[in-house]
Amino acid sequence: MGGTLFMTLNMDSGVNAVAFSSDGSRIVSGSEDYSVRVWDVLTGEEEHVLNGHTSSVNSVAFSSDGTHIVSGSSDNSLRVWDTLTGKEKHVLNGHTSSINSVAFSSDGTHIVSGSSDNSLWVWDTLTGKEKHVLNGHTNLVTSVAFSSNGSRIVSGSNDYSVRVWDVLTGEEKHVLNGHTFFVNSVAFSSNGTCIVSGSSDNSVRMWDALMGKQKHVLNGHTSSVISVAFSSDGTRIVSGSRDCSVRVWDALMGKEKHVLNGHRFGQLGRIFKRWHPHCLWLS
Repeated sequence: MGGTLFMTLNMDSGVNAVAFSSDGSRIVSGSEDYSVRVWDVLTGEEEHVLNGHTSSVNSVAFSSDGTHIVSGSSDNSLRVWDTLTGKEKHVLNGHTSSINSVAFSSDGTHIVSGSSDNSLWVWDTLTGKEKHVLNGHTNLVTSVAFSSNGSRIVSGSNDYSVRVWDVLTGEEKHVLNGHTFFVNSVAFSSNGTCIVSGSSDNSVRMWDALMGKQKHVLNGHTSSVISVAFSSDGTRIVSGSRDCSVRVWDALMGKEKHVLNGHRFGQLGRIFKRWHPHCLWLS
């Protein structure tokens, strides 16, 4: 059964990143025109244009309560914004190259950023101060995510590795090796016990987050895997690839369930923000 287009939100420049607020009432977008924009989902109205970045905005995220937005840019900075007023709260400086990925912890107290300077930084949301600098990757960091309880961070890199970090101490807990090319996207399952990664080696891999062991290699894509996510109940994995397909996998068995074709071009960016086993949110 096909979906119905609800609305189109138009911008004058390319959109690099989008995210829903947890209650589904707002969308935030980051653009090549250096702006962050907040939209009302019901009306399609543009609520705020958040200016301050001086280069392309590559990643955006809402805090779980929807009150704050974080954005990461090629100007090497992160910015934290008040969703309701559209005012800038903090400028987070420290990275020496482009910010590729940002995320909030589930309680909103921490932010993590991954950069082309090969590092991850953990920040205090309230003060805007650095908590940890996480070094270990030997090439740019492409993707970062928190576990649902906020105790762990997972990162993917162009050094072909996936790494797991302790948020409290900044300690590297596991280096997950197996991919043979760039890692483009990583995600935790909702219970924090599993990690999924997608790579330019065309594979999706599933890992035990506690033991640091590989559980499944999911083969089927014929080009780079750009985006991955778990379903909300952890039973399914979804992956998007430059082969123009979306694939749904059984997370327990490591088997392909569905191949969703229809895209004409292979630019499936970091699109899977959240999804239910019966419905995909493509953002």
